[in-house]
This record gives sequence, structure tokens and C-alpha cells, in this order.
Amino acid sequence: MTKATLSKYALNNYRMASYLLLAIGLINLRYQSGNEGVLVNSLTVIIPGTAMLLISFIKGVHDFLARREVMVALLVIGLALVAWAITN
Repeated sequence: MTKATLSKYALNNYRMASYLLLAIGLINLRYQSGNEGVLVNSLTVIIPGTAMLLISFIKGVHDFLARREVMVALLVIGLALVAWAITN
């Protein structure tokens, strides 16, 4: 198996996706403040976004993030979280 390297563009995409999840979670928290369970719903989006942002700054994890199956898995999870946050 070849060792994949993470390009600066892919790393930037990870960080932008993380910022997207953080923003959607915080917007969701603000605009649904009267609804019951809004904190849990917002944290469901904010926590993965924060975790991904922090992970993207750890250089030892970059080889793991460069793998195609990891990119696809995180893309599917991220899209699911965004869709869930928008429809919730």
C-alpha cells in the first residue's frame, strides 16, 4: 500500500467543512432557541465539526486523512450532518 500525502488543498477542504459544521450548529442554536432539545441538536453538529477542525491541525494524522476511504467516509458523514442540521 502506498503512503498517501495530504495536499494543502485537501487539508483546506477539511478545515472549511469543519467551519461549515460549526457555523450551521451555532446558527441552529441561535435560531431555534425556543425549541426543546435545541442544545442537543446543535451539539450533534458542533462537536464533530470541532473535532475535525482540531484533528486537521495534528500533523501525525495527515497521512490517515489522505486515504481515499477516509475522505469518502468523512464526506458522507459531513453531508449527512449538514442535511440533518438543515432539516431539523
